[in-house]
Amino acid sequence: MVTMFNSLKNMMFGNEKTEESADGPVIIQVDSMSKNATEVWEKMKVKQNQKKVKHMNSKTPVTEDKIRFVCISDTHAKIEYCPTDFVPDGDVLLHAGDITNVGQPKEIKKFNDYLATLPHKHKVVIAGNHDLTFDEAMEEKLSRWHVKKKEVKAFLQENGVNKVKELLTNCVYLEDSMVTLYGINIYGSPWQPWFNDWGFNLERGEEMLKKWNWIPEKTDILITHGPPVGYGDTNFDGSRVGCVELLNTIQKRVKPLYHISGHIHEGYGVTSDGYTTYINASTCTSHYRPDNPPIVFDFPIPEGHSKQEVIDLTVTQYGTQDNRKTETVSDDDLVEFKEDEEEPVKLCVLSST
Repeated sequence: MVTMFNSLKNMMFGNEKTEESADGPVIIQVDSMSKNATEVWEKMKVKQNQKKVKHMNSKTPVTEDKIRFVCISDTHAKIEYCPTDFVPDGDVLLHAGDITNVGQPKEIKKFNDYLATLPHKHKVVIAGNHDLTFDEAMEEKLSRWHVKKKEVKAFLQENGVNKVKELLTNCVYLEDSMVTLYGINIYGSPWQPWFNDWGFNLERGEEMLKKWNWIPEKTDILITHGPPVGYGDTNFDGSRVGCVELLNTIQKRVKPLYHISGHIHEGYGVTSDGYTTYINASTCTSHYRPDNPPIVFDFPIPEGHSKQEVIDLTVTQYGTQDNRKTETVSDDDLVEFKEDEEEPVKLCVLSST
């Protein structure tokens, strides 16, 4: 059965995802020109098989053999005021960061309360550069954005938590970590190339690559706040601002079927390189209006899984010596983590324009 699925994958994509090349594990090197994303992309795009992809109609009925993912990002404390039917129904909601304007705890709590009103069985959320209080390295810089550290701590104490991410009780929060839903591996990371010293900013090149090296090859859906170079990263002035090392990591090593991002509001939309589908799900426009509708896609349920199964919401943290596993208690269906689950078969169909 697996051989048949692998043959079909090769027919559909022209290549098969492997963890090692013939010469051993794939090692991504820092591009010597990665600090100039626009210039690098001009050279890279010649060999790219890039195509625009049609948005799936969100009103298409959800079927039992597929998981309906609903993608949003960069909601900036505004989606809570959108019409109740703004976010379409689905099985899993994915949010690619910037849930707030500057990380105020009251905005985080309001977002969490909003998540509770949505019908999706599972919600997966990462932080973005605007979610300043999620980035502990920003603690001494919060005053630049008129965020008062004492008020943040007081709010957390009033709500009985120690960190702002603990306010997110109605979702799975990922930060350089992975959760598996219905046999589908979802990895989330908030980092993006330096931009005016906001949250989760790192210098282009080696610093960014160190974070991307944590992403496991078994990732099916990758969520990062910032886009890779060339895919949903065109700024208002036409320049490219995506991460070069992220694109190389996606295309040469990890090869997820889907990559979800936001950050660059002007980059909203869907593209494909022939294997990975790239979704910039920015909800807010460049004028910070929540006018971009959520983007949906269906992921065929891997063999041996179903929508009726009991879901284990254990989160595996990467970037540590032991890749420790931590449990979330935001779902009633929490069960014991299974170390030796078989890696799921991946199939999807791309519709291009």
